[in-house]
Amino acid sequence: MAKTLFDKVWDAHTVAEVEGGMSVVYIDQHLIHEVTSPQAFDGLRARSIPVFRPERTLATADHNVPTKDQHLPIKEELSRFQVQKLKDNCDEFGVTLYGLGHPKQGIVHVIGPELGITKPGMTIVCGDSHTSTHGAFGSIAFGIGTSQVEQVLATQCLILQKPKQMRITIEGELSPGVLSKDIVLFIISKLTAAGGTGFFIEYAGSAIRSLSMEARMTICNMSIEMGARGGLIAPDQTTFDYVEGREQAPQGDDWTKSLEHWKTLYTDEGASFDEEHRWDASEIEPMVTYGTNPGMGMGVTESIPEGGGSASFEKALSYMGLSEGRTLENHPVQYVFIGSCTNSRIEDLRLVADFVKGKKIASNISAMVVPGSQQVSKQAQEEGLDKILSAAGFDFREAGCSACLGMNEDKIPAGAYCVSTSNRNFEGRQGPGARTILASPLMAAATAIEGKIVDVRKYM
Repeated sequence: MAKTLFDKVWDAHTVAEVEGGMSVVYIDQHLIHEVTSPQAFDGLRARSIPVFRPERTLATADHNVPTKDQHLPIKEELSRFQVQKLKDNCDEFGVTLYGLGHPKQGIVHVIGPELGITKPGMTIVCGDSHTSTHGAFGSIAFGIGTSQVEQVLATQCLILQKPKQMRITIEGELSPGVLSKDIVLFIISKLTAAGGTGFFIEYAGSAIRSLSMEARMTICNMSIEMGARGGLIAPDQTTFDYVEGREQAPQGDDWTKSLEHWKTLYTDEGASFDEEHRWDASEIEPMVTYGTNPGMGMGVTESIPEGGGSASFEKALSYMGLSEGRTLENHPVQYVFIGSCTNSRIEDLRLVADFVKGKKIASNISAMVVPGSQQVSKQAQEEGLDKILSAAGFDFREAGCSACLGMNEDKIPAGAYCVSTSNRNFEGRQGPGARTILASPLMAAATAIEGKIVDVRKYM
């Protein structure tokens, strides 16, 4: 019988079927951080249960860490407590931790791929919704709640209901200045922030296959923003080339055997999906959001649509200080944030540095660039990207989640507009009263230089 990529990975990890159509699914890799793991460890401690397979769990500190002076004690009390608690729990239960100051520390969804931990055909979970990032490698990867974090620590398995499946196909070539972030914002604008609810999404088509691994990660990262359980892309030579030689990638004969298996991970001809969507890449232009969920997006040259009298739509526009029928092109902005698990990898930093080289950010702009990991930061410094960015007026920070969610000092002031490469534009996401406009790294860079939202294609 013809199988989808998702079917193949799911079936290979199903340990047992249980009542009610549920499955016991084995988890290959568990990633944890300081925010959603403390209660899970407390649960184990209360029942005197050890971590079943500590070698299958990796911890890092990312959400609450400062992005300046990381060598100093954390000032904010709750952040300091959570980061210390993570260290204490990992020491007690024998879990590897890449904590603050460690050369491999970084955003959990950045360090997995860059270290070769993330590989095709795996099941990967983390107490963080954007675990879907790892699906770019042809893995089933998704976020879980704290009670499920405890289940995985205790058993290395989860009891799950198999989700429905959707395929989204993007064919053709992208226009200059259009990036993977624009692809996924375009998709979400068409399907809405709830259009993928109950589904696992496979992205396919020539436009998807043409993308680098880092660009594919951006798309899978934001699957959750349309309500999906996760997203994945079939592995190919681009995937294999990215993984080969990384620290925790298979070596020698193990590489040969792994590669042989990975090459079977694709959707069979004739396999069926519960829902399918198809667009041409030529339809996609640089995207911006205008509301308070990622589905409220449009092309930079388009106008804010009418809300049809929807109270939630009107509330979102009121919060953003915007109105129906207007464009965001030339809209003034005060802040630019380049970072997050969506767009903080070395490829993103190279794009921005190349664009701003020899230029200066506008006088009304405060802009920061936050690398996704210590390794990204080190590579950026080795390539001189930090100097280019600093010379242009950007504040080049240390690794962490930063202003994506404002759980540390990196917050946007109330009422201020921030063009952000992160994944969510919810009310208060980047700070109480902050107004977030999601965009690609190129759009963010152009905004920083101009001091207002511009169509980056004018520079291409």
